[in-house]
Amino acid sequence: MAKWGEGDPRWIVEERADATNVNNWHWTERDVSGWSSEHLRQLLLGVRVEGAEGVCQLTDISKLDGEASINNRKGKLIFFYEWQLRAGWLGTSSSGVKYRGSVDVFNLSDENDMDDLDIAVSLCKDQPSTPLLDLMKKRGVQEIRRVLGDYVQQLRSEFSQGMILPTTNRPPPLQLDTKKNQIQKIQTTKTQISPTPRGSSSPTHCPAGVRISTCSFNLKETFRTSPDEVYRTFTNQEFVQVFTRSAAAVDARHGGQFQMLDGNVCGEFTQLVPDQRIKMRWRFRTWPSEHYATVSLELEDRGDETELRMQCGGVPAGEEDSTREGWRRFYFQAIKQTFGY
Repeated sequence: MAKWGEGDPRWIVEERADATNVNNWHWTERDVSGWSSEHLRQLLLGVRVEGAEGVCQLTDISKLDGEASINNRKGKLIFFYEWQLRAGWLGTSSSGVKYRGSVDVFNLSDENDMDDLDIAVSLCKDQPSTPLLDLMKKRGVQEIRRVLGDYVQQLRSEFSQGMILPTTNRPPPLQLDTKKNQIQKIQTTKTQISPTPRGSSSPTHCPAGVRISTCSFNLKETFRTSPDEVYRTFTNQEFVQVFTRSAAAVDARHGGQFQMLDGNVCGEFTQLVPDQRIKMRWRFRTWPSEHYATVSLELEDRGDETELRMQCGGVPAGEEDSTREGWRRFYFQAIKQTFGY
């Protein structure tokens, strides 16, 4: 997707060792669901813990639902994975009595750290109480977290090879983007979200205290999906990265900041009413320094459709047409083409 308001560097040919995907600009994706499924089975079936109570080990994987992929956009690797798991375990007490139970992992995904995993251990209904259950809940859960962490580490290290193509004269950068470290970048590095400093030649600067002429416009769009899906598309970082086809940072809370479209667009959420309303301070990079428009998105349930009504005020004079067209093209049309809404 072309940069909003700029020429498209994809048309500039750079001499490359492989002559493909110039500047790593194009969105490339590698589906690693098959490898992930098999590797998760191998890792989990190797889980075994031992204590004074006896020995417990995972014996079978009865549920392994999910997907995983790696995406490259402009030399940045973005990892998506989401899995729900269920495994059976067999415990043998120190006296030789056998017990069976199950382990459920509900939220193995790129949004959660290993410490945040929700892992539930239980005995089968027909099994009597046993100290082996405590062994599984403590040491067993620790071991499961460890092997799932190994899976994530191997996913990032082994399957990132070849995703960023080399240029003739320099090695490829390797940048791993996940939701948490993107949000951390916003919180710790103010210059990533703030407009370009006054020493830069990119934005148009206005002296402090000088008013600029502004204008406003309204838009209306219909999406063939529910309000909660539309709301999530605008506020969930993974969804934003997919429909903009570029790395994004989205902190969806009151006062939370966002940045997308290769840094051309940034702003701050001022009001969030789930499934109903999104209000924000919004700016394009080339606007006068520190100047933000106010954007309000109202969502109305129309049965099988959702009507979105947009009000945008405070747009610098002369920028109305390009801003309106930008919202239509890089938000509304991109969302419909990507998700089929």
